[in-house]
Amino acid sequence: MARDVVARKLDSLQRCLQRVQDRVPASVEALQADLDVQDVLTLNLTRAVQICVDLAMHLLATRDLPPPATMGEAFDQMQQTGMLDAMLARRMKQSVGFRNIAVHAYDSIDWHIVHAIASRHLEDFRDFARVIHTYMAEGGTGHE
Repeated sequence: MARDVVARKLDSLQRCLQRVQDRVPASVEALQADLDVQDVLTLNLTRAVQICVDLAMHLLATRDLPPPATMGEAFDQMQQTGMLDAMLARRMKQSVGFRNIAVHAYDSIDWHIVHAIASRHLEDFRDFARVIHTYMAEGGTGHE
């Protein structure tokens, strides 16, 4: 993944997070009552998780590490190599769990969880983006 691709993915992540931030309602009840907002939040949070997974896989590949068996394992490996602290790795791994429910079992989404992610946990994604940005700024390669 070339540096320009990493930059585009980081820009895309920021756009997803901004869409969520702009549309998150004040309450879970308001979210439960608005199907369009449900779709906007779910789609953009799902995209944000996928972008973070893609970036994690890239960083691990640049270190010649074996590919993780699961998306969540990518964040575990980042923690094991010291790229992520334990708390951020755990939260990013939890975001994969949300993504899997959103993609595979949309009808069982807990809107309380979506509202919590959208209103209180967007900083997790921003923290992850800072890790990627720092890695690239410190000479991480993009397999150019």
